[in-house]
Amino acid sequence: MNTKFDNIIDNKWWQEIAVVAFSFTIYTLKSDWMFFSYSSSILMGLCFYLILYIHAQFNRFFLLPILFKSHRPLTYLSLTLIGVLAFSIALFEISTSEIFSKSHLYQNSHQRSYLYHLASVLGGLVSILSPIIVFKYYGIYKKQMDETLLFNQMQLNSLKVQLNPHFLFNTFNTLYGISLEFPNRTPDLIMKVSQLMRYQLESSNKQFVSLEDELSFINSYVQLEKERLDYHCEITYDCKIDNENTYKIAPMLLIAFIENSFKHGTYAIEKCFVRIIITAKNGLLHLHVVNSIPKKTDVISTKIGLKNTNERLNLIYGKNYKLDIQDDKNTYIVDLKIQLKKIVE
Repeated sequence: MNTKFDNIIDNKWWQEIAVVAFSFTIYTLKSDWMFFSYSSSILMGLCFYLILYIHAQFNRFFLLPILFKSHRPLTYLSLTLIGVLAFSIALFEISTSEIFSKSHLYQNSHQRSYLYHLASVLGGLVSILSPIIVFKYYGIYKKQMDETLLFNQMQLNSLKVQLNPHFLFNTFNTLYGISLEFPNRTPDLIMKVSQLMRYQLESSNKQFVSLEDELSFINSYVQLEKERLDYHCEITYDCKIDNENTYKIAPMLLIAFIENSFKHGTYAIEKCFVRIIITAKNGLLHLHVVNSIPKKTDVISTKIGLKNTNERLNLIYGKNYKLDIQDDKNTYIVDLKIQLKKIVE
């Protein structure tokens, strides 16, 4: 229904019909010719409206470009004033002509004055140009919105292309590390990794996924990291949701922060920890990640994942999220809050 209505609004012929209908209604409300059944009065009224319509179209196609394209407001106002005066004089001369005197239209004295016709020309100009300008700026605004949406979608697609290989690289590094120390675990872990890759592949074509699916993916990833670390590191993962199957979230959005905590917060020499707490209450998702920071590390970070995630947050959620990152040299803290949207059944 909305698409069909938008197509009607975008059609120039329907726009012209709407302009004529609107202005003609305004014209008849201030005129008395509609109450007469005499054909001469009706024809004369239509003639008057046609003059007003021609004047407005003259202003639209010849004078408005001076204002909008040439940016010369004083020239536009001067020419508009001249046009109003010329057309109001024409209407006045017609109303005082011998042909018009036999019509039953505009018999009151004030309706036969020049000021009345001047007001008619001004009113006609406003009532006809107003919807035309509204439609014009509606088209400009819609075009800008379409271009913005297209640009945002292109950016999101570009970010996903960069983010997915980044996650794949880190996951296979994890799998490689486990296979060196615990080769007997490798087959089961390969199955877990394949499940992660399947989710990544299936979700990459979706704008949103259910919050439960995303958290299930994160849980599988955390379990994989626990296998790699073999419990040499203190890992805490706590997840609480108030209403299941209610909210949706952009896929692969939270994993970058969790990946980062394991990549830079876990090591074998020093005591280390990673704490992940996720809650969702009344549509507000709260991700709190804390990890230790080693005194010395050989891990090289490209920061692609975090950078892309920040850009995705800005593009998708705008002002509906708050991200706070703290680094005090001993611990790295990520605190993210997102106002989620509900899944529409």
